[in-house]
Amino acid sequence: MDVKGQASVEYLLLALVFLIIIGSVTVPLINQGINDSLDVSHSSDASAAINSLANAIGVVYANGPGSIRTINIYFSNTNANLAYNSANSTIQMSVPEYNGPNKVIDANVPIAVTFSPTNPFPVVNKTNYNATVTWPIGTNNINVAMAQS
Repeated sequence: MDVKGQASVEYLLLALVFLIIIGSVTVPLINQGINDSLDVSHSSDASAAINSLANAIGVVYANGPGSIRTINIYFSNTNANLAYNSANSTIQMSVPEYNGPNKVIDANVPIAVTFSPTNPFPVVNKTNYNATVTWPIGTNNINVAMAQS
């Protein structure tokens, strides 16, 4: 092999080693970036859903006993629990994250809330739910019945 051919092969091997090093560094960073952006997206979607539900509860509370409101809520994540926390009068959802503990998204409500069929509500799935918010006459809490739509 002549000198020019050997130099060309060495440059190609050097370029290949450089590309392997760059690839081994950037691929994990890209995966971490994707997971972090999905965590932000799921938290944002959960926050929008929780705030919509809290607003519906506020409207029913403002209208008084006997009032009813039905809304459609979209949950973009799976394995998230929805519950009422009586200690600080909030409805909250525990959103699983890729790397780390679950993130709790919450919203204040003016009155105690009971979810049906159970409280806390069973794990929500990635789908739309019809939430019927009612304040039965003669009770001191608002009922939220959720069904997949």
